[in-house]
Amino acid sequence: MADPKGFLKFERAEGRKRAREERIGDWREVYADLDPAERDKQVRTQATRCMDCGIPFCHSGSAGCPLGNLIPEWNDLVRQGQWEAASDRLHATNNFPEFTGKLCPAPCEAGCVLSISPASGGPVAIKRVEATIAEKSWELGIVEPQAAEVSSGQRVAVVGSGPAGLAAAQQLTRAGHEVTVFERDDRLGGLLRYGIPAFKMEKKHLDKRLAQLKKEGTRFVTSCEVGVDLTVEELRASYDAVVLAVGALRDRDDTSTPGRELAGIHLAMEHLVQANRQCEGDGPPEIDAAGKHVVVIGGGDTGADCYGTATRQGARSVTQLDQYPMPPQTRDDDRSPWPTWPYVLRTYPAHEEGGERTFGVAVKRFVGDDSGNVRAIELQRVRVSRDPETGRREVVPVGDETEEIPADLVLLAIGFEGVQRMRLLDDLGLEPNRRGSLSCGTDWQTGAPGVFVCGDAHRGASLVVWAIAEGRSAAHAVDAYLTGDSDLPAPVHPGALPLAVV
Repeated sequence: MADPKGFLKFERAEGRKRAREERIGDWREVYADLDPAERDKQVRTQATRCMDCGIPFCHSGSAGCPLGNLIPEWNDLVRQGQWEAASDRLHATNNFPEFTGKLCPAPCEAGCVLSISPASGGPVAIKRVEATIAEKSWELGIVEPQAAEVSSGQRVAVVGSGPAGLAAAQQLTRAGHEVTVFERDDRLGGLLRYGIPAFKMEKKHLDKRLAQLKKEGTRFVTSCEVGVDLTVEELRASYDAVVLAVGALRDRDDTSTPGRELAGIHLAMEHLVQANRQCEGDGPPEIDAAGKHVVVIGGGDTGADCYGTATRQGARSVTQLDQYPMPPQTRDDDRSPWPTWPYVLRTYPAHEEGGERTFGVAVKRFVGDDSGNVRAIELQRVRVSRDPETGRREVVPVGDETEEIPADLVLLAIGFEGVQRMRLLDDLGLEPNRRGSLSCGTDWQTGAPGVFVCGDAHRGASLVVWAIAEGRSAAHAVDAYLTGDSDLPAPVHPGALPLAVV
């Protein structure tokens, strides 16, 4: 059994980051590569802090892992040095633990019982343990292709090769179906390839998983926009079921602010995609932060990704703006009680590399030069509130004072509004709902018979762990649709049910 006093013996310890001067000079991951023996020793110690609670909120209830990862179980196996058994337990619920171990914000840690009181030393370093199990799995040769022994004779098309599409494809291939994944970009991976910066996850991890999928029998077609290069009629004629994992890539823009038309103001994804393409060897980006005063508007994950990217491109300065006031350093039990996701200040490694963050401000106007390029931003202090009757968010200026800051490059990282308009959805007769996403029934099937949806396309822009969970759930539903029943596992987290019925 787990050591119930482990958290009293050992302090929580994060992985060691590379020196700032080193990491901003390349695109490699922020965290340092440790000697495997030292790494294993440290992580076994961290796993020992898990007491295997009677009710483990880290993987159950409304606050835990959407995948239903059996966290206390693989923590105890790591504590004992049983890496192969820990890998089997982790892969039983998660197709791609290296993705989540590097990219997930870890709601499991927020739900850890050790998060209740600061006196406990902080939650178990679940994310670090998970990432190390994934690394160890590849080192020991545990990760192998799992080809189906019997073919079902059924064909499935998966549209989109992000984490949701890849999870659905892998599950369905292993169930014996003939699966083809269509990707409109020239390379596979969706946002994992072109949205997530390499300093958060190097693409070698994605490429290894893609190689595994290919060896299992999953087919991939790139540079193919379904609905255009492959018509819906051809799709329907060739496949018995379709899974839509097209993401939620319709960027939210700021068209109402004076000066938005100035050159040098771009949507965040335009910047991130070009930077990732440069890392893939496609040449220098058109949107380059080198030598410029960069202002990132938006305080979330995408904004932090732009922040770190601009720093590595050699920006003269980087400033991130957030309309909301600075969050507290520790959990406010009245506002976000345990085990819910806490409202706290989140500092990413990119924020430690230079630049500054400014809270409680909004852009009054973009200021241009004589050539039509942005040169500055005029800011004013604001207060964000909710209308008590409509619930709508209101941004109210606080006073008349304004401040001007230099800005040669402005990046809008203010969120996404749902699925992009595309010929595929029109020809399938599917209309986004008021949230901008695609609705489905309890069986993950859309209003178009035999067409299923999962991931961001269904729930809106969300976390990589939700994408994988929904991909697995949709695969279970597709398998049952094609064969009458399914032995494929599906996440049991209550939030993994289709949103239309939650």
